[in-house]
This record gives sequence, C-alpha cells and structure tokens, in this order.
Amino acid sequence: MVLACLAAVITIASGCDARPQSFQSIDITGAEYAQAFELRDSDGKPRKLSDFQGKVALLFFGFTQCPDVCPTALTPAAVKKQLGADGDKLAVIFVTIDPERDSPAMLKDYTAAFDPSFVGLHGDLKTTAETAAAFRIFYSKVPTGASYTMDHTATSYVYDPKGRLRLAVSHSLGADALASDIRTLLNSN
Repeated sequence: MVLACLAAVITIASGCDARPQSFQSIDITGAEYAQAFELRDSDGKPRKLSDFQGKVALLFFGFTQCPDVCPTALTPAAVKKQLGADGDKLAVIFVTIDPERDSPAMLKDYTAAFDPSFVGLHGDLKTTAETAAAFRIFYSKVPTGASYTMDHTATSYVYDPKGRLRLAVSHSLGADALASDIRTLLNSN
C-alpha cells in the first residue's frame, strides 16, 4: 500500500499523467500504415510528412472538384480559429487524388480559399496511387456523362507534433470536437 501511494505521489509530482487520453476521433496510435509520403507542393517543392513535425498535422485526401465531402473535410479553418494562438501549431495538408485535373495552381487556389497556410500536395498518377495505398485510402473515377467525379475515402489523419500517427477523423466530426482533440495532442507533448 505504501509503495502504491509513493508511486502515485511520484507520478503526480513529476507531471506525468498515467490516464489514457480521450479523443472524439478514432485513436489509432501505433498504427503501422500512413507513415510517409514524398509529394510536391503547389510551388513544386518536394514535401515529406516529416516536414510537418513540430506541429499537429491533419492530412486529407480529396480533389478540388469534390462537391461535398472535401470542403467539409477542410473545416480545419474553423478549428484553427478556435485554437486561437495555438492555431499556428496546426498544419493542414490536402493531397489530391485527381492529379489529372488538379494542377498545382488549382491546388494552391483551392487550399488558400480555406486558409493561406494550408498546403496542397500532388504527385503523378503512379505516385498518387502508391501514396493512397500506403495510407489505406480508396479512390476511383466515376463517369458522369462527358466528365467524371471521384469516389474516395473521407477520413483524415492527425499526427502529433512528434510526427506520430494518432487519430483517424471522420468527415462528419465537427470543428468543436476536432479542436478538442488537437488541443489534447498539443497539451500532451
């Protein structure tokens, strides 16, 4: 009993919190997928997931002509505002699954419409397919008359400031819940 009390006092005194973290998103800490990519940003600069270490990074796959899910997945603009001064500690990364239509200029305009700090990334068809597979993202072209749309997974991933994959976020999760999860990650590092 004395040893248990002493251990509790040491834990409290050292600032460690042995309680598990509680998230409103799906906690996927320890998952072995979605660990790395090598894509280009809208300016043609090579980017890797590790470039965003030091911030909470939110990563989403979509396309600029998406009529519904993609714009709602970019609600991090509202989240960033809710974080106040900590908003600068959030990196939002949008990876296109439609590199045939989503030119670098289109990606830059699209992400900037939500927030100028958001980053749009692209690769060629092969790199896009390999990256999506490594992140367990499904996508496919769906013909719509003379054009097409894209069917795709609508899950975002969140990485903590140390670059560890922590959360899978449903597109239906609201800004309040996502901001709460990001605050938890920011305060735990």
